[in-house]
Amino acid sequence: MDLGLRGRTAFVAASSRGLGRAIALELAREGASIFLCARNGDALHAAAVAIADETKEARAATRASVSTAATDLSTLEGIRYAIDSALERLGRIDILVTNAGGPPAGPFESHDWDAWQRAVDLTLRSAVELTRRAIPGMRERKWGRVINVTSIAVKQPVDNLILSNAVRSAVTGFARTLANEVATDGITVNNILPGYTRTERVEELADATAAREGNGRSRGDILARFESQIPMRRLGEPPEFAALAAFLASERASYITGQSIAVDGGWIRSLL
Repeated sequence: MDLGLRGRTAFVAASSRGLGRAIALELAREGASIFLCARNGDALHAAAVAIADETKEARAATRASVSTAATDLSTLEGIRYAIDSALERLGRIDILVTNAGGPPAGPFESHDWDAWQRAVDLTLRSAVELTRRAIPGMRERKWGRVINVTSIAVKQPVDNLILSNAVRSAVTGFARTLANEVATDGITVNNILPGYTRTERVEELADATAAREGNGRSRGDILARFESQIPMRRLGEPPEFAALAAFLASERASYITGQSIAVDGGWIRSLL
């Protein structure tokens, strides 16, 4: 299936590892020029080199590029720098993928307001402000894709993740409302909800859970528990998640907007 992404440009946040990196790789495979950003410059450079090398044949026909900027998207200065750098390198942003590392685990009593504020800045404000800067160009060109990486927690809260449950739900409300506002401009806005996927973040959550429970629990014990809760009885793989992102970014998905779609192996138990 030709997704129609050759010649398109994509900004992918938090793309030095995990789901962000997988999405950037998939979009590059489809011939899009991609711009990666993350805080860790060394990890970001390594990701960009690996993606450029793996996709050089797919990008050759359109001379699609892979470029980066190391910055902190939890700050307005970092967001401005990232968007300005992307526009300088790419010329425009057709596809915006907002994404952020998850806030710390823990119950309500373990987080003071500073922790809540950091979670809001990292997860909600980054999505809002990146979108604020990308949307005008999309409206002018009458084409655009905004894809927010959120979490299964917005449909079925996850124990011990009160910050993520709350703040990612705010991103969902923002995105669903925005989808209506920009639909007539040829812009779609959708959320993708990763379930338990084989990433560093899930390993960190497993470590935190094991430490909280004690009694000799290990990361492997917790990951086995996660798998037991999934009808497919396994963790997801990042490329499986990235495949949906590429489709939603494509010409083929032009009539899909305002949706929150889970990639979770059936973990969510609700009907919708």
